[in-house]
Amino acid sequence: MQKDNLATLINEAKHCSFCSEFLPQPPRPVFSAGYSKLVLIGQAPGQQAHNNSKPFSDQSGVRLRRWLKIDEATFYNPDKLTIMPMGFCFPGYKNGADAPPRKECAPKWHHQFLSIIKPQAIILVGRYAQKYYLPQFKSLSEAMTQCDFSEGLIPLPHPSGRNNRWLAKHPWFESEYLPKAAAYIKRSL
Repeated sequence: MQKDNLATLINEAKHCSFCSEFLPQPPRPVFSAGYSKLVLIGQAPGQQAHNNSKPFSDQSGVRLRRWLKIDEATFYNPDKLTIMPMGFCFPGYKNGADAPPRKECAPKWHHQFLSIIKPQAIILVGRYAQKYYLPQFKSLSEAMTQCDFSEGLIPLPHPSGRNNRWLAKHPWFESEYLPKAAAYIKRSL
């Protein structure tokens, strides 16, 4: 019965047009869901992900898989990893960059997916996911330095090249934090 519930939910989410009037293009929800022990919650699909319906199908995805020490086959296997953004559709551009994710998606879809999937761990990629799931932390750095994974939440910066400055200022991220996070993720897989 639960498998039917997930299949039905996936179908409903794939055909969602809830915020279509606010999108620059017709809705095309981009996510991948299965009965995985690990869920990755990102921001929103970029134009490239929108065009090919594949999350993290750009250089950010290459960097993220390297950080997590997850090969591409595992990353895109929904039985190993569910990939769910804060905003399911490409939100367009604002000030020369991708616009923030639409705020309607997470409240509408996340609880439904998470209650069926029941993951052991959730990777929070980017500040939008962290603010939603870890609102007690005022910054990305604070979330990562004070979060001990005990609740199954693993905050990460967005792997975009736009965060290279933050990464350069926080060398502990790659030398100390990532090895611990990758080991935790490996156990969850």
